[in-house]
Amino acid sequence: MTKEQGAVVEECYIVGSSGAMYLHKMGGYLHASLSDFAKEDVEAVYPVGEMRGSLINLVILKRGSSISLEKANLRGLLSVSRDEQEYVTLSRAAQLVTWHNEHRFCGRCGHQMKHHAVDLAKHCESCALVQYPRISPCIIVLVVDGDRCILARSPRFKPGVFSTLAGFIEAGETAESAVHREIKEEVGVDVKNVRYVESQSWPFPHSLMLGFFADYAGGELIPDGVEIEEANWYHRDAMPDLPPSFAISSTLIGHFLKGNV
Repeated sequence: MTKEQGAVVEECYIVGSSGAMYLHKMGGYLHASLSDFAKEDVEAVYPVGEMRGSLINLVILKRGSSISLEKANLRGLLSVSRDEQEYVTLSRAAQLVTWHNEHRFCGRCGHQMKHHAVDLAKHCESCALVQYPRISPCIIVLVVDGDRCILARSPRFKPGVFSTLAGFIEAGETAESAVHREIKEEVGVDVKNVRYVESQSWPFPHSLMLGFFADYAGGELIPDGVEIEEANWYHRDAMPDLPPSFAISSTLIGHFLKGNV
């Protein structure tokens, strides 16, 4: 418990270590207390936000700590998120767990990074480098042509599932340029009338997905055979298996199915 503007506010904790989050003994991801862990094992505490009246903190345990708990399945937790705030809370916590685990040492001089006194960041006492949580911007696009759209599948997808096209924005590139480049590289077609729809944090491991629609402008649909193993045109009344409902790809496809493009 903590006091905020005279009121007592409940605190809950998400527990992570070595890049993973851990469920409590009853199976949930929010821990009401840290009584199951030794104080000397706590390496860092990061504020995650507020959810349903409770303050949420991420507690990082040192590597090698004795943790007799089950690792959380992030996709499973996101799939049953009750609202946008819960999705944001899980996404932020997962990305901070990854960032803390992967940025222990300075990328410039190799010394151990310390917690920044003011910002949500780490700093190097040796060379003064400051490292903030990593965010990787990506574009994700539904290409449409009247009542049909392009959906594709990566070799990493579950069998039968098709989704929108996506890719990372390269250094010095605008999001709109990335849309044209990625679609051309992955499936060989040209697009026009690129228009932004919405964004979503995607904690696999630290992406920010910028969602777009784009109209088909020409070219033959040919998958690159590396990132995309199959791509097809699909009509609204004959869609394949689609991504989970919590993903922005599902949102884009949903707009298309309703005619809102």
